[in-house]
Amino acid sequence: MLKTILEHRSIRKYKSTRVSEETLNQILVAGSRASTTGNMQLYSIIVTRDEEKKKKLWELHFKQSMVLEAPLVITVCADFNRFNKWCKLRNSEPGYDNYLSFFTAAIDALLVAQNIALAAESCGLGICYLGTTTYMANQLIEFFNCPESVMPITTLVIGYPDETTDLTDRLPTKGLVHDEEYHDYSEESINDIYAEKEALPETVELLKLNELENLAQIFVQKRYTKKDNEYFSEQFLNAIKKQGFLK
Repeated sequence: MLKTILEHRSIRKYKSTRVSEETLNQILVAGSRASTTGNMQLYSIIVTRDEEKKKKLWELHFKQSMVLEAPLVITVCADFNRFNKWCKLRNSEPGYDNYLSFFTAAIDALLVAQNIALAAESCGLGICYLGTTTYMANQLIEFFNCPESVMPITTLVIGYPDETTDLTDRLPTKGLVHDEEYHDYSEESINDIYAEKEALPETVELLKLNELENLAQIFVQKRYTKKDNEYFSEQFLNAIKKQGFLK
């Protein structure tokens, strides 16, 4: 499993080869074995295989081709709906219509998604996370007919890879790990931590293409702009409210 983790690659091109029911079931069971707050399992997993439904998801996920190509699209939701109903059936009034409960369920959902990803990769499959899930939460709620207390958190496309990709760069662990307490970053340490990333050939090419001075400008001016962040933050917060987590 360590080898699987260390060799993770995001796959964006897939063969049309079907994933067997046995393999899918193994992956989903592995997902259900993820750590969970209080053993409450505050998540639901929606598996999409139908081609017509995938076409609609493709539109919602900014028309990323991998949504159409991959045989499996798995959406993981934070879900207090099931737990709330169980509590009420057992003469216990739940008090989970608040932000902390949403955040707890979201953590559960992300842990499950990562287990699914690792299990899929250990079976020889490729995966890619779709960050567009949170951007399009309101539309996905409607598409999946999610009841109150259910929120889409993340999406995985899964299938047999139709491309060979290099490992994506990562910051050195010295820039991520703090010993005993948080040690704030100096200008010198920031420059050291990001030096390798900034010197990559693909970074140099990206800067030429976008006519910008440095990689940080790519992130703040092109990829994740303040305007987009504020807009999608408002949309996501509205979805959380609509689903009854901020009463």
